[in-house]
Amino acid sequence: YPTWKRTLARRARESQMKRFCRAQAIQRRLEEIEVTFRELEQQGIKLEKLLRDENESPGDQQAQWTNQLLYLVQKKNNLMTEESDLMIAVQELKLEEQQCQLDEKLRSYMNKEDTLKTPEDEKAEQEILKQLVEVVNKRNILIQLQEEKRLNEL
Repeated sequence: YPTWKRTLARRARESQMKRFCRAQAIQRRLEEIEVTFRELEQQGIKLEKLLRDENESPGDQQAQWTNQLLYLVQKKNNLMTEESDLMIAVQELKLEEQQCQLDEKLRSYMNKEDTLKTPEDEKAEQEILKQLVEVVNKRNILIQLQEEKRLNEL
């Protein structure tokens, strides 16, 4: 078993573990966002009730409640933006994993000597290459989408 094959296998395992850790971190953050959404929703409901029920309260009190409500809406919008970014990152991780698997399959076909390849092997190699190009194009679209979002936010 040549050294370069062991190195490739080790690097593939390392990158798979990195993707797994990133996926776990994203999942945790998505769960945190969900909990925060619920908390913000409850706070918003309370503030809305206060604003509706307390028509006799001083104007500065109502202005304070309105400002708090607007702050909650802004916070919720920021969380929604973050959630959207995380969902794009999840898609990117899936495509990255798919690309690694296709790379590995393609490498196994390409390492085979041309004289030993059957027509089925060559057809499978071409199909894998086609799938790999599709995955790379999808990843490129996601990256462009993220860049457009970033530029729009600026």
